[in-house]
Amino acid sequence: MKTLLLARHAKSDWGDPAVRDHDRPLNARGLEDAPTMAARLNAEGVPLQHIVSSTALRARSTADAYAAAFRLEVADEPKLYAASARSILSVAASLPDAVDVAMLVGHNPGMADAVAELTGQLVEFPTCAVAECAVDIDSWAELIEGSGRLVTLRTPR
Repeated sequence: MKTLLLARHAKSDWGDPAVRDHDRPLNARGLEDAPTMAARLNAEGVPLQHIVSSTALRARSTADAYAAAFRLEVADEPKLYAASARSILSVAASLPDAVDVAMLVGHNPGMADAVAELTGQLVEFPTCAVAECAVDIDSWAELIEGSGRLVTLRTPR
């Protein structure tokens, strides 16, 4: 059994239109929500072992909050930036098999679409939401559309 946590980055700052999309930081709410959600998962005993993040600043900053709470490193994955569901699940399928609980941090609509493809469930996916998906597989390479089930969707509000 594997657990895949699909996380959307926290709320980003749209205040400076000159900032490229990839370089947009978190806003004040995002800077509060990311560590709060990370602490919540940690307090709930989620045994997170591995974090992979989009290279966008807002996603990486969100992933860093989880990494701090779980004392983990973040692996950057450029394929997660503005990724489709298929690309997200492809990244998940390449995770190391020694990892049983992994988190991918990225963007919508890809993350919501990935939950739908993996579990068959449509979900509202606000900023900083985390979908916990159980997948009955021994190897991440076995991950395919429809192979998971949504355990819970956590949101910051």
